[in-house]
Amino acid sequence: MSKPKKQKLTLISLILMIFTSVFGFTNITRAFYLMGYASILWYVLAAVTFFLPFAFMLSEYGAAFKDRKGGIYSWMAESFNPKFAFIGTFMWYASYIIWMVNVGSGIWIPLSNAIFGVDKTQQWTPFGLSGVQTLGVLAIFWIILITFVSSRGLDSIKKVTSIGGTAVALINVVLFIGGLAILLLNGHMAQPLSPGAFFQSPNADYSTMIQVFGFLVFAIFAYGGLEVVGGLVDETENAEKTFPRGVAISAIVIAVGYAVGIFMMGAFTNWTFAFTQFSDAEVTLGNVAYIAMNNMGYQLGHALHLTEAASVTMGVWVSRYMGLSMFLALTGAFFTLIFSPLKQLIEGTPKEVWPEYLTKTKNGLPVNAMKVQAAIVIAIVALVSFGGSGAKYFFQVLVSMTNVSMTIPYMFLAIAFVGFKKKKEIEKPFEIYKTQTTANIAVTVVTFVVGFANVFTIVQPAMQGDLAGTIYSILGPVVFGVVAVVMYSRYEKKYILSSGTL
Repeated sequence: MSKPKKQKLTLISLILMIFTSVFGFTNITRAFYLMGYASILWYVLAAVTFFLPFAFMLSEYGAAFKDRKGGIYSWMAESFNPKFAFIGTFMWYASYIIWMVNVGSGIWIPLSNAIFGVDKTQQWTPFGLSGVQTLGVLAIFWIILITFVSSRGLDSIKKVTSIGGTAVALINVVLFIGGLAILLLNGHMAQPLSPGAFFQSPNADYSTMIQVFGFLVFAIFAYGGLEVVGGLVDETENAEKTFPRGVAISAIVIAVGYAVGIFMMGAFTNWTFAFTQFSDAEVTLGNVAYIAMNNMGYQLGHALHLTEAASVTMGVWVSRYMGLSMFLALTGAFFTLIFSPLKQLIEGTPKEVWPEYLTKTKNGLPVNAMKVQAAIVIAIVALVSFGGSGAKYFFQVLVSMTNVSMTIPYMFLAIAFVGFKKKKEIEKPFEIYKTQTTANIAVTVVTFVVGFANVFTIVQPAMQGDLAGTIYSILGPVVFGVVAVVMYSRYEKKYILSSGTL
């Protein structure tokens, strides 16, 4: 009896998978909070200069190396050189370390919203701790718990991921339908529309060109997650035609989705009211999505001519739903990301790079490496949360650290693509960039855009007198980059000595 044929991804299913991996609801609310309608221009620009050309690069990589176990390490090692590949891959992994620091501290905001309907984390001050320090302590316990449970190979948590993913997807529907209903009932936008509004932010913190350029990294980060795209090539039906079309359509749909979502925020969000008067809590990048959705429920109640009390209740329940869905989604993501990037790093790169202790596996997972990872995350959480900063600054630091760390590896992948195109011995099943010149132009544009955005994000705090903010933004990438160079250099020396070559 022959095996049933494995079902391949169709154009529609491919688009949906890319959309799920890349599109993030909180990117809409954060963009509107930072830049208002003016963020639309930067999101579209990031799609044209980064998302589309970079996605096509990953499409070509994925097709050529679809059978390699090492993921992005194999791509860069064979296209450029192994040391460059190791540094890029290690920094890619490092971005997930910073992600765990960020989300481990921030996951309590959606939980607070799920329980109370508002963000009360800044009021959690047991044993004389500040709100920020309390979040740090909770994050440390959370990392220990997730590492302990995940290292036992339990995979039932995948159900939580799917439930949370569905709930978050529905939040987007709530935003579009709720915003449209409020617009139709009120007959006007809550945030005034004018030609200048699409170029000038209502946020005083984003009034200069240097500050605006710093926002570009948020726009690029909104298209993060593209690394998974390349791995879908061999799963796609008629990949040579379907895959490039799927990527192109997804890029357009996601860019339009973000633009429309940001615009719809203006239907129920008066920037001054929502972010300076509406909530008792201090607005941060960690809680802005919940404050915005609470306000949407409140404004819908007013548009329907409900009582003040009923409007407030409606806002609280919308915020609770969002809090619960985000908490479930982030919990599921945590259980996956606590071991998945680490497993790829250790299994994909040369085994001799690592101390033998870290390569030992149990239940198919690098348990010892997971424990070391947990210790590193806990140390960074303690450093940031007990640094004496306020909640708003605390989350700005964490988001900046995450954005910079996650986007720098994109430059490594883009630069290695030049070598990939030059090497004729690498079989390329399909090519979007038909010539070396077009590939070089795409690499230059992507590298410049990502580099430009990161430089401005890093230097912007220092230019405003906040040197610590600049140090935090670059600390993660620099530390992990140095560690990667030292580790690979040691491996090279050992390998040369053991092989007897000079």
